[in-house]
Amino acid sequence: MADSAESTGPADPAAPQADADADVIELAGRLFDAARTGDSATLAAYVDAGAPANLSNDRGDTLLMLAAYHGHADAVRALLERGADPDRANDRGQTPLAGAVFKGADEVLTALLDGGADPGAGTPSAVDTARMFGKDDLVARFTAR
Repeated sequence: MADSAESTGPADPAAPQADADADVIELAGRLFDAARTGDSATLAAYVDAGAPANLSNDRGDTLLMLAAYHGHADAVRALLERGADPDRANDRGQTPLAGAVFKGADEVLTALLDGGADPGAGTPSAVDTARMFGKDDLVARFTAR
């Protein structure tokens, strides 16, 4: 009778790591989807359980950037309350505040500013973005700070 190790072959030592990597990728995907859709309860629960508040994708977009860009003020506040960096720029130098200016998301702008976002951070900055799009009210708001 053949030994079971001979019949099935040696265990693949990389298999558990591959499974763990797939699980991490799946979890990250769920978190990025939650940020895009504004699911603040899911974001809060996972960050409270140990997921990084500044988790970023392959383009450097953080959960906060995605929530801000898609206009989800509650998700922005939930992430900021859990330590997300309001000035962390993506790989193109854009900050969540500049993204919110571009999208015209006033409630998100307020949440980011209340959370300590710097209108001068990033390239282009939120101030520069407001100027580019002729949003003089925002330029005044940012420079009055």
